[in-house]
Amino acid sequence: MEAEAGQNPTGSSGHEFRLELWLAYPGDLAETAIEEACAALLDDAERARATRFRFDRHRREFLATHALTRVALSHAHPLPPHAWRFSVNKCGKPSPIPECGLRFNQSNSVELAVCLIARPNARPGARPITGIATNPGAAAAEVGPAAAVDVGVDVESFARAEEIVPLAPRVFSAVERAQLDALPITARPDRALSLWTLKEAYIKARGMGLSLPLDGISFLFDGPQAMRFEAIRFEVAPGVDDDHERWRFCRFDHAGHRIALAVEANAAPNPEIAATGNLEIFEVRPPLGSPTRLALGSPAWFPISAATGSVREA
Repeated sequence: MEAEAGQNPTGSSGHEFRLELWLAYPGDLAETAIEEACAALLDDAERARATRFRFDRHRREFLATHALTRVALSHAHPLPPHAWRFSVNKCGKPSPIPECGLRFNQSNSVELAVCLIARPNARPGARPITGIATNPGAAAAEVGPAAAVDVGVDVESFARAEEIVPLAPRVFSAVERAQLDALPITARPDRALSLWTLKEAYIKARGMGLSLPLDGISFLFDGPQAMRFEAIRFEVAPGVDDDHERWRFCRFDHAGHRIALAVEANAAPNPEIAATGNLEIFEVRPPLGSPTRLALGSPAWFPISAATGSVREA
């Protein structure tokens, strides 16, 4: 991924929501002053949690993720990063306080922290919010109660792919396992990594944790395996109590990690516009630094419609 200086691709999406994916790197907190500055943004409970980590790398991972989330939210709403408070549902999924139409989800590894935000676009007659000085977005959000959309994100290091394959009987559906077993042995870790991150992103978007039956959620890869492009379908069993048409997904690789996104369909990019749609990616180094917009390339979202149920993915 490389720096992009082009126009904001969200301006003509026609969607009521825009998506922002924010990236930070826990290794940047190796400098004591940066770690302390990140910790200063957190509330007392978060700082207490940070002190309980045994290893420095895990503490920095936690601090980077939570500082990144606060910084990202403050680029969408004029509340300063340290002032955010969060409510948590019974499964641990947080939502921002005050209620302002924003939804977010975060994920992390030792080397990469990510935060996905869904923010409402301004609508005619809406009172605009002026972002903080470093806000890179061109569109203002709407003040006050607004219909929100659920989102989920997961990130996993390529190094974990081999570890996921043996977990297949516990976390993949029967049809997913059949497709996995049909692959050459050398191709199975990559498929397992995709399945794992997509499932995690979906579960986190639902905010229901492991109360969802993992074997009732299926991401099916269709088409010749030898081809560069595959079609992906999303299916849910009746016991999952959800409509598969409600969701759109995306996966891509960055900095030695696979990242998967799950968003409600009315926030997902329109397949009729550029592949990046209304998704922007920002990198902050360190997490308190000025954001840099990154070029995503051309990942595809799936499925694109109820009629096809799938889309060919790059």
